[in-house]
Amino acid sequence: MPTFAAVDIGSNSVRLKIARLQNHRLKSIHEDREVTRLGEGVFRSGFLTPESMADTVKVLRRFHRATQQIVADFVRVVATSALRDARNSQAFLQWVRSATGWDVEIISGVEEARLIHLGLISSARMDRSTTLMIDLGGGSCELTLSQAGQIRDTVSLPLGAVRLTNEFLRHDPPRKSELKRLSGFITRELGRMTPGIPKTHVKNVIATSGTAAALAAAAAHLRKRSQTRQRPSVSRAEMNRIAKRLARLPISGRRAIEGIGPRRAEIVVAGAMVYRELLDRLRLRGFRFSPLGLRDGILAQMAAEYDRSTRSGKQIESERWESINHAVQHYHIDRKHALDVRESAVFLFSALHSVHQLPWEYREWLSAAAMLYEVGDYVSRTGRHRHTHYVISNSEILGYTPQQRRIIAAIARYLGKSRPDIEDGPMKMIEPEERGNVQKAILLLRLARSLNLGRTRAVEKVRVAIRAAKVRLTLIPRRRAGVDLEFWALEKDAPYFREVFGRELSIALE
Repeated sequence: MPTFAAVDIGSNSVRLKIARLQNHRLKSIHEDREVTRLGEGVFRSGFLTPESMADTVKVLRRFHRATQQIVADFVRVVATSALRDARNSQAFLQWVRSATGWDVEIISGVEEARLIHLGLISSARMDRSTTLMIDLGGGSCELTLSQAGQIRDTVSLPLGAVRLTNEFLRHDPPRKSELKRLSGFITRELGRMTPGIPKTHVKNVIATSGTAAALAAAAAHLRKRSQTRQRPSVSRAEMNRIAKRLARLPISGRRAIEGIGPRRAEIVVAGAMVYRELLDRLRLRGFRFSPLGLRDGILAQMAAEYDRSTRSGKQIESERWESINHAVQHYHIDRKHALDVRESAVFLFSALHSVHQLPWEYREWLSAAAMLYEVGDYVSRTGRHRHTHYVISNSEILGYTPQQRRIIAAIARYLGKSRPDIEDGPMKMIEPEERGNVQKAILLLRLARSLNLGRTRAVEKVRVAIRAAKVRLTLIPRRRAGVDLEFWALEKDAPYFREVFGRELSIALE
């Protein structure tokens, strides 16, 4: 029963959740959270302050002790808006690494939205109707449109509660002029939403994170009703009343409202105004709060990569394939040829598994590289292999971690005359223990590409024979088709095959 730990370093608070995989399901065993306001200095000056970094590292040390005491098998640490924006983020990442040994992964707003979506659909029952998911954190607000469990649209906006409070609300209670400027800014940013979100008929609205929890608690408090037997929710009319009331109260009055808390009271006015403007602009009936969030998505992703039979396994596979197909279309890749190369690559992976002995996840990385190895042509034919590596490494291909994207990019990089060297930039970007595996996968993709070099599907079938120190590929051509080009390309890689696998490769025709 593997144990997973997810750490979410947000702009306002830091969260830890540890769960154990039992019978293909995650069972939560430990949670922790603390407000450190890491993003406060970033939204004022562009830099993380020494104080906020120290406070956050102190909390992360506590989280690290918890993961050791519980004996977490896998830990993933992600950071969001504050680290995306901070000019001195590298100093913080090094501090965390020296204090805990953890490598922090800074994720994009789109990836943040995807993981939140994954956390919700993996742990909660969702119907097939259109759902808008709202996650308003300290630095950003992620809006995700979901239908039948699939993301249809997503956008990340700089409308975090800490960011907006620092930028616009300087007095207690806020002045009317401050509220007016804040409202104008929120309206402008909401105008950046992709057309798909405002024009879609949304049936359900789910809000996550601390601000939504505080607003749901405030709504229940103002109704004078208990939340114990009902799902916490806020109607649009209630949201208007709550936003107006919170804006008139001093911080001491906001703290007195049950569920808001002393630290949340400092930033809840800005968060309430975002929700009010959002519900009004999209003509939404209201929202219901869910305690699930980013950390649940991180856990679901880790569990799915360990055990694909989990509820989220097929979801992640679908998201990855959809994202790859989007990239194929965007970069004008010959999809038919890409699918042919992918088919050959997957076949070679299975047929030669006793030779290369790669972990099974490399089958997927190889498949993705086969689909994307020609993206560099979109930039320029000159240096296209270098362009391919850059595009894949830096593109928003959903469902893959940065390290996984770097592995896919390196596999797709060396299909020209150059061969991978451990001193090359693309190889140095990969963890040392993976470099040998990447080199093997590169060779498999080179062979798959060679089998389809003429782009005519001239090779109908390949027979593989493995005997001791020899591997034989027998090409069966289609009727009246010539495979001279493919035969030539495969023979060229025979010396490289011997170098990587220590076996002789021979090519034959039937």
